Amino acid sequence: MFFFKETKKYTQIQYAFFSRKNGVSKGIYNSLNCGMSSKDKKGNVQKNRIIALKKIGLDNKKLIIPNQIHSNKVRIVNNDSKNKQINADGLITKSEKIVLGILTADCAPVFFFDYKKSIISAIHAGWRGAKNDIIYNTIKLMLECGSKLNNIVSCIGPCIGKESYLINNDFYNKFVIENSKNKRFFLIKNNKMKFDLKSYIVEKIKKSGVKKIYFSSFDTFKDKKNFFSYRRSLIYKEKDYGRCLSIISLNGK
Repeated sequence: MFFFKETKKYTQIQYAFFSRKNGVSKGIYNSLNCGMSSKDKKGNVQKNRIIALKKIGLDNKKLIIPNQIHSNKVRIVNNDSKNKQINADGLITKSEKIVLGILTADCAPVFFFDYKKSIISAIHAGWRGAKNDIIYNTIKLMLECGSKLNNIVSCIGPCIGKESYLINNDFYNKFVIENSKNKRFFLIKNNKMKFDLKSYIVEKIKKSGVKKIYFSSFDTFKDKKNFFSYRRSLIYKEKDYGRCLSIISLNGK
């Protein structure tokens, strides 16, 4: 479980980025796999979610996780949203009765919260979502809900690192054709190209006007001990992969 010590002062917010440790799943899902779309036993996944939320004193029944589709879609959720399928990659709420959750296995879990207006959001940011402005869409919707840019804090959880994100020319061209300045997010060495997803997301957040930005130095691909990785599962030809859970909630006043 990880969080940024700099955010401890925001006592009205609870959040955590969970590793793959301390769960009940076996085999390639060892052990805190929280992804229902994996081929893991559903009972184990449910137990893992309960374990994770209990770790920071939250109720699993309050958890809402969207059906992540690598989009730029963001939805406002309330108590009526529970038990409904929400096709989106970002969620926003003002409700203290809801826990927002995001599942990742290389993509970045990103939280935004307004510590004065008590508005929180959670997004799943892969390259598609980030490129297609899910970050901008989230901030815009938070502002429409009453937030102010100066009050918004952003936290980027563990994701794949630039040394591990090997890409091809087509991928590179998608970004550079859009904006030649995007070249700075790519590392080209020994005829290989790699993408810095985290820095790209940080830049998108800055362009949206948010100034308080915290991010980790983890690389989910390299750190097999702590994280699941979709890309690693492909390279090692594993049959499936687990998902790490990240959650955020408002504390009751």
